[in-house]
Amino acid sequence: MKKTNLYLLILVMVGTLLSACTKTNYPGGEVSPYIGIYDLRALYKDSPVTLDIESLGGSSKISGWVISDHREGNLPEGLLIVQDKRRLNFQRGISIAVGATAADYLPGDSVVIDVLGAEMKRVDGILQLSGIGSEKITRAASGLTAPANVVTIDQILLKPDDYESTLVAIVKGGFNPMPKPGELVGGPKVINDGFGNLAIETDTDAAFARQEVYKMANYYGIIFNHVTDSGTLVPYHRPRRGADIVALNSEYTIPKVIITGFASDPRGTDANNEYIQLMATQDIDFSKTPFSLVTTNNANASTPTGFPANSWATGGVRTYKFNLSAGFAAKGTYFYVGGTNKRINSTSSTEIANANWITAYAYNTNPGFDFGNPTTNLLANSGNASGIAVFEGTEVTKESVPVDVIFVGTGGSLFNGTNIGYRITNTDWYDIINPLDMTEQAFYRAGTNTKALTYHTPSDAGYFYMLGGVYNLSLGRWTQARIQGSFLMTKETQLDEIEGEEATKLLDN
Repeated sequence: MKKTNLYLLILVMVGTLLSACTKTNYPGGEVSPYIGIYDLRALYKDSPVTLDIESLGGSSKISGWVISDHREGNLPEGLLIVQDKRRLNFQRGISIAVGATAADYLPGDSVVIDVLGAEMKRVDGILQLSGIGSEKITRAASGLTAPANVVTIDQILLKPDDYESTLVAIVKGGFNPMPKPGELVGGPKVINDGFGNLAIETDTDAAFARQEVYKMANYYGIIFNHVTDSGTLVPYHRPRRGADIVALNSEYTIPKVIITGFASDPRGTDANNEYIQLMATQDIDFSKTPFSLVTTNNANASTPTGFPANSWATGGVRTYKFNLSAGFAAKGTYFYVGGTNKRINSTSSTEIANANWITAYAYNTNPGFDFGNPTTNLLANSGNASGIAVFEGTEVTKESVPVDVIFVGTGGSLFNGTNIGYRITNTDWYDIINPLDMTEQAFYRAGTNTKALTYHTPSDAGYFYMLGGVYNLSLGRWTQARIQGSFLMTKETQLDEIEGEEATKLLDN
């Protein structure tokens, strides 16, 4: 009898568990009537699909923000485009073919759409829903803010389906090639943001097609795709209106010198063995056009402590200055600044005295030019931030703005939140004017100026920071932003290995 009762109890428990396993969005809950656009798009498997209760998992509706705007005539006619973040905060969008009523909706409208019975397929490269009449669309609110996703072009190129039918902001975009004076926005173009090239399409009869192009701007708009014969998605960008192209007022000048790499922690003693690799973007006779290079080391014990009151000119153990006032560097060639040992990876390693050393100086026993105590470490090996800045001329003060700058790490007393810190310049990484809200941010760690290299581990391994990137002189900007390349040197490493294929490139066009 006891065994019979036990079996009956087990059967009841199994039945209860099975009844709890019905298809729901949450354990014990009801199926939500709403499906996220992320999940909706996932239902498409390269062939048309009709949306029914089963395929939608019991749901029947989508909700989201309207991002389409047909008032200036540069979006595909008849498409209502909405996006949401319902699933895992992933922003996804979908285009809905509704005909002329698409123009009745504006960015900031919140809508609920009954998608039951609709067909989803690619039309002209764009994944879209059809078979949805106006009676299936409810405007729930208006005047809301439809968020734009700030992305770099390489992200869009990598995952074009993820960004399709979403509102994006491409920051610091410039036309490639450089537009001619008086050239207009209308027609197919290519923009580059330092991370890649992306087609941008403005119909020649769009209301803003005769707007003159800007040297550099932020480009808001919607991503769509073309499909190649092989089925590959090729993304392109469509601004919705002239106001989607926001000119940047910050000046981007061509630096005569750029930072391309450095060895801050060679294998063995660092004293007099650290060096910085740079490139000239034009012929430079340093006796006629002198420069200076300043390093900063912000270890907690570095003095003076606290925020750098005189920026790069703070001196002491915080900053160390080299003058570059003799020698010559040809356009597109590397040159070096550092200790007098001139070895590639500290003691007993390859001599590189045949490199173009513009300044070789015993920083471990001599004070810097104008400021900086003798030091065994120009740049830290770990911990708080260290950095390099290049200045045109040999006078560096609190107000001096570098021509190029790079930082490793983020810690330490770097910026006091107002007007004391290490000044930056406009580069592939940093902006004196915030490109999104146009506020001033003249220092490292201010606003968006937070990008930094990371310290190599373990220390004392002999890594060379190879920065790579492509600088285009004709465009006056980085068309491929610098990234951290970690080249592990040996004692036998040769000079051409740190000046090779992965190193910085200079282009004239």
